[in-house]
Amino acid sequence: MIDTLPSPKAIRLFLGAMAVSLVAPVMAADEQTVTVAGYGGNLQDALIQTLWKPSAEKAGLTLRTESHDGQPSVRLQVQSGKPSWDAIHIGANDCAALSEQGMFEPLDYSVIDASGIPSRARGKDWIATNSYSVVMGWRTDKFKDGPKNWQEFWDVKKFPGRRALSVAPDEMLEVALLADGVPRDQLYPLDIERGLASLEKIKSDVAVWWTSGAQSSQLIKDGEVDLIAIWSSRVDSVVKDKAPVAYTYDDGLLGYGCMAILKGAKNVAAAQKLIANTVSADIQARIPTMMGYYGPTNNQAFEKASFSADILNQSNMSPANRAKQTMMDPRWWGRHVTEVQEDYKELIAQ
Repeated sequence: MIDTLPSPKAIRLFLGAMAVSLVAPVMAADEQTVTVAGYGGNLQDALIQTLWKPSAEKAGLTLRTESHDGQPSVRLQVQSGKPSWDAIHIGANDCAALSEQGMFEPLDYSVIDASGIPSRARGKDWIATNSYSVVMGWRTDKFKDGPKNWQEFWDVKKFPGRRALSVAPDEMLEVALLADGVPRDQLYPLDIERGLASLEKIKSDVAVWWTSGAQSSQLIKDGEVDLIAIWSSRVDSVVKDKAPVAYTYDDGLLGYGCMAILKGAKNVAAAQKLIANTVSADIQARIPTMMGYYGPTNNQAFEKASFSADILNQSNMSPANRAKQTMMDPRWWGRHVTEVQEDYKELIAQ
């Protein structure tokens, strides 16, 4: 039983509080937030400042970022039925594999203008946002002039010394086939047996099978190896540290980082807008000056700004450097990676 009735003032305060509580959820729902998960570290910091933050601001979105540890964590998010991430950034080969597993929402290409993105760098539910290169690096205190292609890298008589290759088969199988004389425009579909046979020829001269980008750069910097297949972004840091190391984009491989929207994501429409801006030529034109030895995937980016000769020389996707390299095909790896992995591991272990 209520002994006393509330005062008129109390009633007004109560009604006011109720009005606020009813409006607050509507305001929260109108605030468009998109959560992107990437690999973390320096690369993610660079992606935030160069691509995602300006893309979110342009779309009027609030950006949140988290980190993941690759395909397993992405699958767990989707299989939960309520992923806490809206979009991910991951390697394009992983994108293609996860796409095959049905982990992504379709991309809306009426929102996303992909006209400047090569067809090999996008799929129905993923799109490449930045590029990297696999290049040949060498010690200049060992060789005055380094190899100019993978066939020369494989030539242990012309270039005797300790070599390092990646413990992962993607990228190394392509390198091995180029070394065996496969023309660049006939690289795909990859001939797995021929690639493994080519790797077998050089295996005794591979001193280290590196497992991370950090390890690869340390190997060549410390002189533990004389030649290395390495990501250009990693070898560049070594060169900047004044180590006696050089590299070339000649006969390099172009790979990609990609973005995709998780199946069941809460903010699909917002994620579509973020990705649309991220791959736009205007935003992509920020990469050559802000992300060093990474490159845009939108070929129109180089038409949106004037770049110095130094920037064009260092960017792996400048027209001149792009022409020297072979674009990887993530779709092939999305379908065949498990087929190759066991044989590749066995080759290394023997």
